[in-house]
Amino acid sequence: MTTTHVEHSHGKSVLQELSPLHRSLRKAIPDVYQGFGALSSAAFADGALARRTKELIALAIGVVEGCDGCVASHAQAAVRAGATRQEAAEAIGVTFLMHGGPATIHGARAYAAVCEFADALDADETPA
Repeated sequence: MTTTHVEHSHGKSVLQELSPLHRSLRKAIPDVYQGFGALSSAAFADGALARRTKELIALAIGVVEGCDGCVASHAQAAVRAGATRQEAAEAIGVTFLMHGGPATIHGARAYAAVCEFADALDADETPA
């Protein structure tokens, strides 16, 4: 399978935009963020499903929900967990079936984000 190189900065730009907003809110409600962090750690821990698979599920949910922050965050985390571009593309393909046309829009954004983070990893850079 050929590697698709996508020139887009959807993932990094979304995370950079959201980061200061999260920091500000985290200062206002640190206990809530701490609790969410604990839930996230537990949900993404390796078990019968590997973290990579769980991140791909979260990426697909982000596509269906139309959440650009979720898409960027879980694209980055999926790549860091070892997900390939093709695995992400196939997970995104399932969203087309389950959510129809809107998934083709957010799915394209999700794939661009995965490719962006994978390209960074391939270049021995930190994926965002």
